[in-house]
Amino acid sequence: MSVLRIDNVDVWTGVDRGIVRNAALEARDGAISFVGPAAALPPAEPGVEHLDGEGMLMLPGFVNAHTHLAMTLFRGYADDMPLKPWLEEKIWPIEMKLQPEDVYWGSALGVVEMIRAGVTCFNDMYHYPEQGAQAALDLGMRALPSGVLLGFIGDVKGNLQRAIEFTLEWQTRGQGLVTAMLGPHAPYTCPDDLLADVAAAAQEHGLSIHIHLSETEHEVQESLAAHGVTPVRHLSDLGVLEGHVAAAHCVHLTDEDIAILTEKQVGVAHCPGSNMKLASGFAPVPELLASGAIVGLGTDGAASNNNLDLLEETRLAALIHKGRTGDPTTVNADQALRMATSGGAKALGIADHVGTLEVGKRADCILMDLCGAHTQPLFDGESQVVYAAHSSNVDTVIIDGQAKLRHHEFVDVDEAQIIAKASACAHRLMG
Repeated sequence: MSVLRIDNVDVWTGVDRGIVRNAALEARDGAISFVGPAAALPPAEPGVEHLDGEGMLMLPGFVNAHTHLAMTLFRGYADDMPLKPWLEEKIWPIEMKLQPEDVYWGSALGVVEMIRAGVTCFNDMYHYPEQGAQAALDLGMRALPSGVLLGFIGDVKGNLQRAIEFTLEWQTRGQGLVTAMLGPHAPYTCPDDLLADVAAAAQEHGLSIHIHLSETEHEVQESLAAHGVTPVRHLSDLGVLEGHVAAAHCVHLTDEDIAILTEKQVGVAHCPGSNMKLASGFAPVPELLASGAIVGLGTDGAASNNNLDLLEETRLAALIHKGRTGDPTTVNADQALRMATSGGAKALGIADHVGTLEVGKRADCILMDLCGAHTQPLFDGESQVVYAAHSSNVDTVIIDGQAKLRHHEFVDVDEAQIIAKASACAHRLMG
């Protein structure tokens, strides 16, 4: 049995408000066996691995609820464009050149970037999902990959069957770290029969669905013209929302849409940075939270953000809605931090084992060094993390009880090789 103890640390568990001072966490075979005041933890037996958390704040690992990980290869390639021409004229054409090794190394690059930023779990939708899943597994990252399903590429029914086979295969192959989902791209790129087939397959096999939803005003207007209802209502009518669904963006919503998302317990992945960069708008997050909807945070892909820094998204989520509503109390630091952790876990349907630091859950946690000039003096840990800290404050990252980053150094990852391989793939794709 492997045992890890993190001592001499302050802890924000994500369960209750406030911080436990002079605390400790113990993990046995990757599961949390103790978290709380250090004085209540019995002495360690021989052979226990120790980490000293002096001067650190421990938190649950950040959950990136929506991304397209291998799009790290296109970072900076097509900036300052609206979504539709950005996709149709730039992104989709170059994606047709992708090879499996490109997705592997682009995904590995994204995993390295996210671990450095304190992300311990991500929800991915991309081509060659086997390669993205394998990169996550090889690097010890928790992941929920899905292959993107589009109604205008190849054998649509054959692609769906292969997607189903992929998700079922990775239920066991993922070793508890990787759990696959079905990934229809969006209501406007997937015909109704494909969406209905996806919904039926999800119900039959108990699979989750990852989809873009109501991202732009144009998408909503197209749905109203074609179906007479909003994209949210349309998916509901097709039965897509009957099982577990993680829906990215959800920017343009009616009151009825919010009620549907709340009733169906759809996990909303709020992507403020990407939404602003593509001028998609501002999601009604305060209204969603007030209604009891599940809201997590996502970075979207690095081609539309242009980074995978979920702490930056946390700060944006806390700030932009204050400006939008004129209410400085809207989306406070505690709410923003919960969206980045337990909210993301709930949105992905995995809150039973990650998202908070509780006995029995998996030990996915991060240590942040808040001793620097920009995070002192330290009056309120949650506020300091959300409003003052940088991702560079992440000192140590633990995933499933294993240290992946220790004092800013990777434990078992060749970061330089990954950067070189990914860069070579990107330059080949760009000619």
